[in-house]
Amino acid sequence: MGEHIPVRAGRDRWWNRRMRSSDGPATAAVETVVDRGRFPDAATPWDDGRWRRETLGWAEEVLAEHGLAETGAREVRVRPWSVLIRFRTGDGGRDAVWLKAGAPSNAFEAGLAGALAAWVPEHVMTPLAVDAGRGRVLLPDGGPLFRGLLDEGAAGPEAWTAALGRYADLQRRLVPYADRLVGLGVPRARTRDLPDAFDALVADNPLLDAAERAALLRRRPRLVELCAELDAFGLPDTLDHCDLHDGQVLAPAPGRFTFFDWGDASVAHPFGSLLIPVRAVRERYGPEHVAPMVDAYLERWSGLGPSAPELRRAAALAVRLAALGRAGTWFRLFPGTPLADSHDSSAYWLRELFGAEDLTAV
Repeated sequence: MGEHIPVRAGRDRWWNRRMRSSDGPATAAVETVVDRGRFPDAATPWDDGRWRRETLGWAEEVLAEHGLAETGAREVRVRPWSVLIRFRTGDGGRDAVWLKAGAPSNAFEAGLAGALAAWVPEHVMTPLAVDAGRGRVLLPDGGPLFRGLLDEGAAGPEAWTAALGRYADLQRRLVPYADRLVGLGVPRARTRDLPDAFDALVADNPLLDAAERAALLRRRPRLVELCAELDAFGLPDTLDHCDLHDGQVLAPAPGRFTFFDWGDASVAHPFGSLLIPVRAVRERYGPEHVAPMVDAYLERWSGLGPSAPELRRAAALAVRLAALGRAGTWFRLFPGTPLADSHDSSAYWLRELFGAEDLTAV
């Protein structure tokens, strides 16, 4: 996580604890590996036998419809915000199908996955099945993680530049669908509404003492000014991934990138999406690599009125304000989950809102 940057999809250790399913004849012979990471007390539906029977049964039916047979142990990743199940298929279990079931507050991700496959299919995976009503989706294997290529040295900051250009294309294509995205349940986070969100996050966080809470609220007028300045550029809201790190991007072929894991998404100012990749590239490769990446992203937003310098200013503002989005998404959890980690992460991002430098500058 580097400098205590909360990242939900970091590398997790699979526990060696194994259990055999006792949920019925359809799954009795399937070995299951359960990983609870650092959240052993997370309250998720995985611990409900009825939910497991129904959810696994649905997945088994879809696999059968697609002619896919399981050829390895199931791997279950239980987190406070989702349950992720990997079904191994293909010769020797080399392929995979992924079932994701989100918490009620991010259950929109299932329907969103289906909509994105219809609207921007070249940028996302096409689900094998979507059950929007129950907040679950079954996805095919999408190829290698971008993170793996970076870790192996097979790709570097120039690949991030290419990936962000593709991601900007996705966002621009989705501008006309903004209201339909909200209709799917994706939260709306308009720039002008951010001060109210700030008020609620500051008031509700028990980790902020009276002095720190007062200090943050004294900066509120500055927040209002920043929001008004960004809004004045008139750039349209669209889908913001809100957590676009290298573990949320697939690289199935040279120059091709697929974006996934939309549980933190919102309909908001597009440039907020730069926050996580800009921080990652600065930390890993140095600040000199940030400008080419940001320029490649902003080039896709030319022709809407603002000049190139104005787009850069808008990017600087949006990246700073995106800290509020990160502060809020940590509460999209299954009911009953302890909130200590969420309060800690949210407080971190609230402090970053006024303390961070201009991350888009070289």
